[in-house]
Amino acid sequence: MESSWTLIGFGPNGWGDDILKGVVVTIALSLATLPIGLVAGFLLALGKQSADASLRLACDVYTTIFRGLPELLTLFLVYFGAQSAINAGMTAVGLPNLEISPFLAGMVALGLVFSAFASEVFLSAFRAIPLGQTEGAKALGISKWRIMLLVLVPQLIRIALPGLGNLWMNLLKDTALVSVIGLADTMRQAGIASRVTREPFLFFGVACAIFLALTMVSSIAIGRIDRWTRRGELAR
Repeated sequence: MESSWTLIGFGPNGWGDDILKGVVVTIALSLATLPIGLVAGFLLALGKQSADASLRLACDVYTTIFRGLPELLTLFLVYFGAQSAINAGMTAVGLPNLEISPFLAGMVALGLVFSAFASEVFLSAFRAIPLGQTEGAKALGISKWRIMLLVLVPQLIRIALPGLGNLWMNLLKDTALVSVIGLADTMRQAGIASRVTREPFLFFGVACAIFLALTMVSSIAIGRIDRWTRRGELAR
C-alpha cells in the first residue's frame, strides 16, 4: 500500500494535483458568489426600508423563503428546477435547450441564500446609524445619493462587517454542497480520491485541513479590513 504522503502528493501517483484544482474551484466559487450576494443583499435592505408597501412585502417574502429553505434544496431547485423551466420556455419558442453548468448553478443558489441573510445584516446596520446624520446632510443640501455614498456607506461597512464576515465563513463551507451536482470542488475531489484509494479518513482529513486553512486566512483578512475601517477611531 502506498504511503499517505505519496497519496496526497503531486505527480502521477498522488492526488495532490486534483485536490489543488478543487481548492481553486472552491475559492473561485466563493469569490464569484460574494459580490452577487453583497449587492443583492444591499438592494434588499434598501427595499425593506422603502415607502412602497408592496416592495417591502416582496423583499420580506424573498428573505423569508431563502433564509428558510435548506441550502441544498435551493441548489437543487436552481440546478434542476430552473433548468427545466428555462428549457420548457426555450422549447415553446423553438429554441435549443440550454444547460446550466454546476458552477453557475452553485453561484446563483449560494448567492440567493447569501443575499437573503446579508439583507438582514445590512438592515440592522442601517438602523444602527443615527437618523440625525441623514437629516443633517439633507439640511446642508446634499443629494440623496451623495448622502448614501459619503455618510451612510462608510459607517454601514464598519457596522455590518462582523455579520458579513460570518456570512463569508458560511459561504466557504456551503461551497461543499455543490459537489453533489458534479462540480469538481475540494469535497468532490477528496471524495473521488477516498473511493479510489479506500482511504476516506486521509482525504477527508485533508479536506478538513484545507477548509480550516481557508477559514484562518479569511479571519486574518477580515480582521485587517475591520482595523482599516476603524482607523479613525484608533487615531482618536
